[in-house]
Amino acid sequence: MVQTLRSMKDEPPSLLVCRHDVQCVESFTYLAALIHSTCSSEPEIRRRSAMTRTAMQSLVWRSTVASLTKLRVYNAYILPVMLYGSDCWMVKEADVQRTDALDQWCLRRILDIHWNVSVRNDAVRRMTQQPQPSSTVKSRRLSLFGHVAQMNELTDAN
Repeated sequence: MVQTLRSMKDEPPSLLVCRHDVQCVESFTYLAALIHSTCSSEPEIRRRSAMTRTAMQSLVWRSTVASLTKLRVYNAYILPVMLYGSDCWMVKEADVQRTDALDQWCLRRILDIHWNVSVRNDAVRRMTQQPQPSSTVKSRRLSLFGHVAQMNELTDAN
């Protein structure tokens, strides 16, 4: 397969390379991350959001389990699904809002706060003492930048 970094409408469905048909694709998954031809992280963030919602819905959140235990399960198993590869994301404001809204949905589900109950988001955040995913993404991106900035100029960064 081959991927171009522009619109797929200009590309043929396949190319002939060394007498082999090579399919042109708009996106592909590499190391569990979605790489899209638009060079945008939005498709990957939407995919991660769907995976997170599925993981949250598949777990049984019985009311007999303590909220602290639910938060530990969330931090250990679900949050990594949501934020996998986030250090390389090119985020827009809409993406930041999308990730933070998904996190709020998860925390409200953990605390068993129904949608029709009026509880402020900052109160939910105080109850759980969880940082916003957007701040985690920002610190991960800065950490990656720090590592890259400290590299020798001659080092291959592949």
